[in-house]
Amino acid sequence: MAHTGHHLAMYMTAGTVRLPATIRGVREALPEEERAAFTAEIENAAADELRTVLVRWAMNIPTEHDDAERALVERIRSGDLSGVTFAEDLDDDEYRSAG
Repeated sequence: MAHTGHHLAMYMTAGTVRLPATIRGVREALPEEERAAFTAEIENAAADELRTVLVRWAMNIPTEHDDAERALVERIRSGDLSGVTFAEDLDDDEYRSAG
């Protein structure tokens, strides 16, 4: 996850999603039924835990790619590994490549 201004970029299978990177932004983007729990946790987090708490909650904000991600996870859980590349099947150059 990359930080860009007041947004986080989360890279999902279906594409990149920009998420808010402020306490207010995360609170407003969460479903209403989760906001009180977020507020309670973030307000009681120690200073060194704030980023972790904020990012964990930000990753739970609903996105337009959630259905595709869920479908992919279910497909893999069912045993359909088509399209999956295992590290041991790659040579050193492919494994180290970011692209």
